Amino acid sequence: MTLYTERSKNVSKTWLLMLAFTVLVVLCAYAISLYRNINPYVALTLGLGLSVASGFVSYFYSDRIALSVSRAHETKREEYTELYRIVENLAITAGIQAPRIYVIEDGAPNAFATGRNEKHSAIAVTTGLLNMLDKSELEGVIAHELSHIGNRDILIMSVAVVLAGSVSILSNFFLRSGFGGRRRSSNNDNGGGGLLAILGLILLILAPLFATLLRLAVSRKREFVADATAGLITRYPDGLASALRKIGAYHTPMMNVNNATAHLFISDPRGTVSQTGKPRTSLFARLFSTHPPIEERITALVGQARS
Repeated sequence: MTLYTERSKNVSKTWLLMLAFTVLVVLCAYAISLYRNINPYVALTLGLGLSVASGFVSYFYSDRIALSVSRAHETKREEYTELYRIVENLAITAGIQAPRIYVIEDGAPNAFATGRNEKHSAIAVTTGLLNMLDKSELEGVIAHELSHIGNRDILIMSVAVVLAGSVSILSNFFLRSGFGGRRRSSNNDNGGGGLLAILGLILLILAPLFATLLRLAVSRKREFVADATAGLITRYPDGLASALRKIGAYHTPMMNVNNATAHLFISDPRGTVSQTGKPRTSLFARLFSTHPPIEERITALVGQARS
């Protein structure tokens, strides 16, 4: 398997997950229409309208919010000459516009990219990352983040977050308003209609959980895609693999951690081990993780480098 086929496979899987989000929104809207005197088409229109309205703010301001929450400050070329040179050279190789460069004063090695497109993008790296990695490792991390920009991962993740939020809003609106007002028609009074209504109620209760799991799954898939693309940009997947080993060995969480932006980073900023000091490897932990295990990412990179 080559880097090209790995990238293509993961992109296809991610779009399938995004389609699953849309289907979940449609099913929630239809379930609400079973209990309320609402035309199914009207319920669907309102649900999708909510997603679009929420997405407007996320689309135009998600980068500012992420950088502010992480306490990142924009750098000057004279302060980080080598970092600027690496970013600009790799951006040329990737065929994209060089993003703005920010630094986070934090000893934990980490980095993230944000922005709705390459013209409105930024990369933020921690001081810990700059101090810990050598040039080839830093190039691998920067290439990974440029991949997120070039592949439009940030836009996809914003859409996923908005859709997950819309599902939760639809579910909470129905559950908090009570179950009254259900339609009374011959179609809904028969056994099949009653069963469908019960299934709809179960869906509305579990929808926020499903949406969260889907959103996190999208995030995990994008990391594999970005790793593969970074190997294409640098022509040296071992550099990123080595960087991930060092990042994975650092277990202390970042000082300013926010669950809403954790999925943006190259590694989970909340730390890679549990409070017991052991890696989070259980099925439950992996389902609710923003990133795939670093060991799996390293294995994939090493295998691709040998192919």
